[in-house]
Amino acid sequence: MKAAIIILSDPKAGEEALGRLFNGLAAAYDFTHKGIETGIYFQGTATRWPGVLADARHPIHALFKAVEDKVVGVSCGCADVFGAREDAEQAGFDLITDNSVPGTSGLPSIARIAADGYTVFSF
Repeated sequence: MKAAIIILSDPKAGEEALGRLFNGLAAAYDFTHKGIETGIYFQGTATRWPGVLADARHPIHALFKAVEDKVVGVSCGCADVFGAREDAEQAGFDLITDNSVPGTSGLPSIARIAADGYTVFSF
């Protein structure tokens, strides 16, 4: 088994979004510690999270740092739309563009992720 964790929650949306992020990262931590190949993707408004999680005072910062090496990248098109490109780049994450959606700079290809044998989980 391989696991792809897609984070979609918006850090501006309060506790529910924080809970979704927390559970997504906790799942990535669990999969990783059970020896399961894991990749984390930030899409939609979740492209804002890398900038937020860079703050060491954030309550999920430690969990994020524990799985940060599993972050495959950030949706480039989504980061452009939601004003998060600069933060994603400053955090050192790749901007993913392999799904050439018209009118965007590209997004991750969920079809490719699934074809590569990953089970997709969205949070």
